[in-house]
Amino acid sequence: MTQPLKIGVLLSGSGTNLQALIDDIAAGTLNAEIVQVVSSRPDAYGIERAQAAGIPVLVMNKTLYADAEAADAQIVEALQAAGAEYIVMAGYMRKVTPVMLRAFPNRVLNLHPALLPSFKGAHAIRDAFEAGVKVTGVTVHFANEDYDKGPIVAQRAVEIAENDTLDTLEAKIHEVEHVLYPQAVQLIAEGRVSVDEESGRVHIK
Repeated sequence: MTQPLKIGVLLSGSGTNLQALIDDIAAGTLNAEIVQVVSSRPDAYGIERAQAAGIPVLVMNKTLYADAEAADAQIVEALQAAGAEYIVMAGYMRKVTPVMLRAFPNRVLNLHPALLPSFKGAHAIRDAFEAGVKVTGVTVHFANEDYDKGPIVAQRAVEIAENDTLDTLEAKIHEVEHVLYPQAVQLIAEGRVSVDEESGRVHIK
């Protein structure tokens, strides 16, 4: 067994994807260690999930993000001090700046609730539902300076049934997220993921 991949998790809300990572680590299906959690909001429930698992938490707030690059510098300092090798964004509602992207090049992982490049942005589930598409899904990708356009690591389709509502579709999307995200992190932990600098494509060994 190789050494666990050390990751930092960024969140802004309930932290269900953080919990999925914690649970898979505990089950032995994800060879990783969460060394630091960062919350962009002091009232995020994800903070309690992290604390319950004994994970250190850096709590940010709206005032600190007034200078986004200074905020990211503070976050990067905490993550590097904790030994994080990769950053995993799990419902993090702040756009990362070049400060973080330079510190962790092609090592900032993001989860998007649609099949990129379709339905970018903060309302992807609703946008797909209202567009009437029959299939949407989940994308795991590396963040870069182009919003929702970074190299794609993994995707999984989710069918939209005739009787789906926005609420039931959201539940289906989240269910897939909680499986796909830990699997994508495990691929990285196994050293199987590389990014072709020329094409920007991800290759899985």
